[in-house]
Amino acid sequence: MSHKYLAGLICIAALSAPGSAQSVKAGIDAWQKTDYSAAVAIWRPLAEKGDADAAFNLGQAYRLGRGVPLNLAAAQSWLERAANNGHVDAQTTLGLLLFQNGNHIGGVRWLKAASDKGEPRAMLVYGTALYNGDGAPQDPILGYAYVSRAAAQGLAAAKDTLAQLDQILSAEDRRKGAALALAKAKAAPVQAVSVKPKPERPVARIGTATVKPPPKAAAPAPPAVASGAWRIQLGAFSQRGSAEALFRKLSGSLAGRQAFYIPAGAITRLQVGPYASRAAAQAACNAIRGQGCFPVAAK
Repeated sequence: MSHKYLAGLICIAALSAPGSAQSVKAGIDAWQKTDYSAAVAIWRPLAEKGDADAAFNLGQAYRLGRGVPLNLAAAQSWLERAANNGHVDAQTTLGLLLFQNGNHIGGVRWLKAASDKGEPRAMLVYGTALYNGDGAPQDPILGYAYVSRAAAQGLAAAKDTLAQLDQILSAEDRRKGAALALAKAKAAPVQAVSVKPKPERPVARIGTATVKPPPKAAAPAPPAVASGAWRIQLGAFSQRGSAEALFRKLSGSLAGRQAFYIPAGAITRLQVGPYASRAAAQAACNAIRGQGCFPVAAK
């Protein structure tokens, strides 16, 4: 089955039924022109009739609050509809969304489904969850197999995680994991290849893919910071170490700003600031490519 989904957070492909494909593509065209309400109006009736691509796009619209009020419950509902119809990107996005918000068992369910179809982001987080025993029985060898498959597809974060595992696991466990990865790759279904534009940023963050325990590193001295009542939020993580690692990675483009690690139940939110205004915070978000980001008022 081919897929159509939002560029950046949605990419374009065609369905086999010409009329449906044209209608969903019309919604994508409207979205790319920033006419989000028109895009939602096109996708909604298709999604209600069971079109998985339209349901995925509608879920993304609710998750982003574009064309509709931001509503994560509605986003999850539409993503589940698409995921239940075998939509790999919906399974991946839903799994990452649930996992990053602390529902590891629910997230792992969908990440496994997408991993079994060879989706690299899903394989990275699912493999790390297997190694850590987060939401699934701990199985370091099987976890190594999934992470190595994701790394073999060129996913940079998977290569970094695999390098960590190579330092931790024994040579024998790595050999078993590599053999298991090869067997799973041979047994995996062949995915249809479609021509579509490169996404501007990934469907969802993969900052939760951190091997426990994370390597200890000295915290960098905080630079001088500006003043203001706004910050940018860069993610919500099940482990503070993941948030710290992301801030270290982005610190070069956040000079003069300070990291704030905000506890919220079982997760830690990474916020960076301060910024003098919401517009300044949004501009900072726009300058960070490949990372989810939005302005928040400092409390």
